Amino acid sequence: MDKYTKIRVVGKGAFGAAVLVQARNRPSEQFIVKEVDMSRLSAREREEAKKEIKLLASFNHPNIVRYRDSFLERNQLHIVMDYAEGGDLHGLLQRTADAKQRLPEDLVLDYFVQLCLAMKHVHDRKVLHRDIKSQNIFLTQNRKVVKLGDFGIARMLNSTPPRRAGRVGTPYYMSPEICDNKPYNDKSDVWSMGCLLYELASLKCPFDARDMRGLVVKILRGAFPPLPHCYSAELSQLIARCLARDPHRRPSVNELLALPLIR
Repeated sequence: MDKYTKIRVVGKGAFGAAVLVQARNRPSEQFIVKEVDMSRLSAREREEAKKEIKLLASFNHPNIVRYRDSFLERNQLHIVMDYAEGGDLHGLLQRTADAKQRLPEDLVLDYFVQLCLAMKHVHDRKVLHRDIKSQNIFLTQNRKVVKLGDFGIARMLNSTPPRRAGRVGTPYYMSPEICDNKPYNDKSDVWSMGCLLYELASLKCPFDARDMRGLVVKILRGAFPPLPHCYSAELSQLIARCLARDPHRRPSVNELLALPLIR
């Protein structure tokens, strides 16, 4: 960590912490350093961590949080990523709800198109994100550009055993096939994208319940409240396509990008 000065801890998880730092030789440049305690990982998890770093390094897209560096120091794995000054999408949606406001439909679609472009970059490389949610979408300072983050090892940092409940992803964004213990696939990512699109408009998740069992029942039924009246029927139809219970009926990311509403 000799190249960086710590500013503050911005998150903690089961395996380590996320720290905001600035470069010593360029104090105006800030980064997020994910610190992972390698001593708490199994041999298999360590190998997975190395693979994930290679994966992060392979992504080069304006809508994906950029990987900068990684190094091992005193059994701590440090992963250096770009810092998104605008915070995460979850925070923006909370502030919008608290102000009793809505995001304009053109902004909702703009953010969704940027997410689609990021996911095209990911899926074209035969990679699945597996944990798309508003907490993993980050904003630049002017809030015009969204960036997809928290792949693999970063998710391990943020997860706690009860929340994961042995399943991939965050429960509110979990697809019906995952609830049925079927394999995760690219259309499972599209389901999560549909949940996020609904959340951008409604400021809440399409499926909610007091406990995991109730949530799974609602997801398997596939019924969710309609969007507020200020949004178009075309937007509602787009969400419905992404949230089709049968994954074969959901569009791929490439098909989403070809839709008239998206283009």
